[in-house]
Amino acid sequence: LFIEKRHCEKAVRPTKQSSFFREDSGLLRAFQSLAMTATALILMSSPAFAEEPALPMGLGGPAPSASSSSSSEPSLPSGLDDMGSASSGEPALPGGLEEVSTAAEDSAEDEWSAEDDFGDDSDLPFDLSGFFELRGGHRIHEDKHEKDVSLGEARLQLQADAAFSGISARLTTDLLYDPVGDQHSFDPERGEGQLDVREAFFMARPFDFMDVKAGRQILTWGTGDLLFINDMFPKDWVAFFIGRDVEYLKAPSDALKVSLFSDVANLDVVYTPQFDADRYIDGRRISFFNEGLGRLSGEDMPVAVDPRSSAFRDDELALRLYRNFESFEAALYAYSGFWKSPAGQDAMGRAIFPALSVWGASLRGPIYKGIANIETGYYKSRDDDLGTNPAIRNSEVRFLAGYEQELVPELTGGIQYYLEHMSDYDKYRANLPAGAVQKDKNRHMVTLRLTKLMMNQNLQLSLFNFWSPSDDDGFLRPRIDYKINDNWSVQAGGNIFYGDRRNTFWGQFEDNSNIYAGVRFSF
Repeated sequence: LFIEKRHCEKAVRPTKQSSFFREDSGLLRAFQSLAMTATALILMSSPAFAEEPALPMGLGGPAPSASSSSSSEPSLPSGLDDMGSASSGEPALPGGLEEVSTAAEDSAEDEWSAEDDFGDDSDLPFDLSGFFELRGGHRIHEDKHEKDVSLGEARLQLQADAAFSGISARLTTDLLYDPVGDQHSFDPERGEGQLDVREAFFMARPFDFMDVKAGRQILTWGTGDLLFINDMFPKDWVAFFIGRDVEYLKAPSDALKVSLFSDVANLDVVYTPQFDADRYIDGRRISFFNEGLGRLSGEDMPVAVDPRSSAFRDDELALRLYRNFESFEAALYAYSGFWKSPAGQDAMGRAIFPALSVWGASLRGPIYKGIANIETGYYKSRDDDLGTNPAIRNSEVRFLAGYEQELVPELTGGIQYYLEHMSDYDKYRANLPAGAVQKDKNRHMVTLRLTKLMMNQNLQLSLFNFWSPSDDDGFLRPRIDYKINDNWSVQAGGNIFYGDRRNTFWGQFEDNSNIYAGVRFSF
């Protein structure tokens, strides 16, 4: 427990006394006597009361100097007697600034900080930061395929940053205790076990026109708000659906990133020597509609996957070429790799990651009073060029358009329209097995985000809704974030899935709807 000095200096306000502390209570009189005695001892020990009071002006001799209280030497000329002191050695601050500086110093002395108890990392060869978090969640519907508790974990994140000889490095690790999950063995690709390495990279600038970043890193590009077309880097959908902080939606990549800069355009090149898949829904934490079984499944029937685990054979390459045209940013994208989540089955019934190529473009800039964006991409499913294999996902055209604007002070609204158009749809229908669930040719989705800031922006109220008019389902994400001070913050929210059918994208997760809350201490 930490008691700040300023709390002791506040005036005591009269309150209604309980019967235990009546005016005639002997216990109250004892407390009063003890308080008076302690006050007297403090005042007597104070330097201000230990010295004799100063004589009125004109009756006493000159004030003793800082160097000697009994010196008989003549005093120095005016202006030279306090050389080196803060008051005469430096010019006075402009009016008003002196008071602000004093107040800031007093506040710094009074305010407790994490360094008071965790120590200053200035003596370390690196900068250390991080947080400790407790977070829990519970399902609001009964799901016979999963536990009632959706989330229950203690997490300690440590981030170390260092720079030496023109090279900077970062290591970010999460130590995790999660009794809800059944997988406790260390798996860096799935983020399972008691250790999750989020970042471990080196970064350098060998030339003025080049940046190089190598190692485990969080990568992202594109213009969508929680919608991704040309961002082909791994996502953690399990973390997103069970109530972890939204930062954990982005999973790490083990990659080499080279950025090239010029006056004409900039180019990002990301090479991943071994395929990094999404942390996808496999039934062990989130139940889903299993097309092979024709029903929902979860822990009772997790997905069996054939992983892409061959280095330099199962590799990925992503490119982004971008430049600004006045206040607009335009970009072209290319990707060669695999579907990031399982998108097909092999002859043995195992889920697979078919080969995939993506070409796309985006444009983002100010329109009217807000920011508008547009993005498109063509998904070429290379393992099913003709679209005749119903066991492999067809090629697609994807499109996204969005707009965000401050509606009133401290209230921001954003809306997006998203489309997935299946190519070779007639061939898909002609080769679909009898009794199989048939997908729509076009899947439409609209998103809405509202964000309200209050209490000097320390309180944030957020609402995000995915709604698909074609599937008649959706996903609602209400959230409250409150920053108590520089170190402490709390968060609460929900993941509410809804839909009329259990075989649609959002409708299959309805039994996984949950509410959650967490508290975080950052240092």
